Amino acid sequence: MQRLSSLSLHALLPLFTTLSLLKVIVAEEGFCSWSSISDSSSNSKHLYWKVTNPTLSPSHLQDLPGFTRSVYKRDHALITPESHVFSPLPEWKNTLGAYLITPAIGSHFVMYLAKMQETSLSGLPAYNVERFVFVVQGAVTLTNASGASHKLMVDSYAYLPPNFEHLLKCDESATLVVLERRYASLENHFTELIVGSTDQQPILETPGEVFELRKLLPVSIAYDFNVHIMDFQPGEYLNVKEVHYNQHGLLLLEGKGIYRLGDSWYPVQAGDAIWMAPFVPQWYAALGKTRTRYFLYKDANRDPL
Repeated sequence: MQRLSSLSLHALLPLFTTLSLLKVIVAEEGFCSWSSISDSSSNSKHLYWKVTNPTLSPSHLQDLPGFTRSVYKRDHALITPESHVFSPLPEWKNTLGAYLITPAIGSHFVMYLAKMQETSLSGLPAYNVERFVFVVQGAVTLTNASGASHKLMVDSYAYLPPNFEHLLKCDESATLVVLERRYASLENHFTELIVGSTDQQPILETPGEVFELRKLLPVSIAYDFNVHIMDFQPGEYLNVKEVHYNQHGLLLLEGKGIYRLGDSWYPVQAGDAIWMAPFVPQWYAALGKTRTRYFLYKDANRDPL
């Protein structure tokens, strides 16, 4: 048999890469099974456990130095767990943070992970900055200036208006997703403290779509953004190929699938974060054998001018 030329082998490499990715996508236990990363004990598998126990790389690439699925482009970014860099959070006590989205990337908001432990305390945002926290692991206690407190468990959240005195305290350990942005105020409209959980929010109608949608903030002109929780069953996908003026910040909480951003198609899984700039084409399809759930920031209720 005639040997393949080096040029032919080079031409086949993209096919081999694509086949490897497809194998990874359909794996039952995530993009790969790596016992040193994923805790196999069912007792430790709380809701969103894969966010804090992510698959760091496909098994066939674990030993490849420098490998990452993270991508940064002009109009979008995919930030995957093996790229996270944790360091002490400014103004917080005994807390490590990993910034996933900041204005340096092109956004007008910040999204970061905050890892708290025993004796951890939050700091306050800058002047006129509003904050939203969502618990993905553990529990924290939220206390305001009057002394009123709320226990936030996994899947609970709180919206803190700009310049609202508050403190988040952790007794054992917790991981939070935190959103912050400078509040775009409107005359005679004011936001309020909101504390809730995903399961308390109704599933809203989504004409022409199949996914389940919950909104965690009021649909009110006072609020300049909202947070959506979106659920897809395996095989479901967005019917609308979205192109709009809003920015998005997304964290995949459960499941896996394919995300289109611009002209690129990315395999994604729980723990992955995405930034979407205005007008970047975007589309998602859920794969695997379990639902996809993602946490989505979306600016709202403000004139683009």
